[in-house]
Amino acid sequence: MPNALHSPLSRRGVLAAGGAVGLGVALAACGNGDDKSTEAGGDTKSGPWSFKDDRGETAEAGSVPKKIVAFTGTAAALHDYGIEVKGVFGPTTTKGGEPDIQAGDLDVTKVEILGNVWGEFNVEKYAALAPDLLVTTQWVEGELWYVPEQSKDKILKLAPSVALLAAETTVPKAIQRHADLAESLGADLKAKKVTDAKARFEKAAGRLRAAAKSKPDIKVMIGSASQDLFYVSLAKMSADTLYLQELGVKFVEAKVNAQGFFEELSWENVDKYPADIIMMDNRSSALQPEALTSKPTWARLPAVQAGQVIPRVTEPIYSYDKCAPILEDLADAIEKARKVA
Repeated sequence: MPNALHSPLSRRGVLAAGGAVGLGVALAACGNGDDKSTEAGGDTKSGPWSFKDDRGETAEAGSVPKKIVAFTGTAAALHDYGIEVKGVFGPTTTKGGEPDIQAGDLDVTKVEILGNVWGEFNVEKYAALAPDLLVTTQWVEGELWYVPEQSKDKILKLAPSVALLAAETTVPKAIQRHADLAESLGADLKAKKVTDAKARFEKAAGRLRAAAKSKPDIKVMIGSASQDLFYVSLAKMSADTLYLQELGVKFVEAKVNAQGFFEELSWENVDKYPADIIMMDNRSSALQPEALTSKPTWARLPAVQAGQVIPRVTEPIYSYDKCAPILEDLADAIEKARKVA
């Protein structure tokens, strides 16, 4: 999954930084059929609300939560179903003030940003929102994504929490769980935008399966770059790449470290694994291909020379709307790819 190059080497810290891993493919079915957002808990049933999350824990409230705070990517998925949040934490805006790629279609000017980078979470601002619910993902058992360990106890005392898996699951399952949560909060899963997005996702899955079957020798490497290291992810560990593997895509099998998500390579050894296509971590925390032109070992890779490098949505927004393009882009790349490794 993701990486956290700036954190001490806790398992989730390394994941969050921008290193190599990968997460599950993005899910987002767009809003309500009439294009009106559903206020969280708007027209849903009155009375007690509960939701059993992927930790096996049940969040409960006296009524449907309306003041929701969520990890940015999770908030973006809920937004695609018409459920709006009050606050977010995690990569939301770039240094230039533009929406981060993980913000999806969120209007970042209309949410309280409690933290924009790893380790940042303003507990005072969170408390001031009087939250009804905290939502995030889980890459590693027992750890809540982008909820700092040092302030976790204070944060979790202020509102019920929900954690949805981003690792050791697949995209369809992750999408369904986000949809389940959105529905419990008032989303209409039968809205035309939602059903159209699902149909597009299923069509894209069929196209990718056919592309992978037609070119079984094409091998894909999942990469992420920092100034000093190149990370190669293991496909089965993240929801997105595990699902791509299930659709028939052949991936490089990295010799991962003890954390199990990826292998760190020096730039001198970046050619360790032959690959025909390279999927590169698209997060703002990772170096992008255009920033790697000064590294001669990168420039010599066959996939780079062949122009067969594509972005990888390392932390997908789990809605059908946001995940369908991931499948379409990889299908297109495989359909056009030459065997170069």
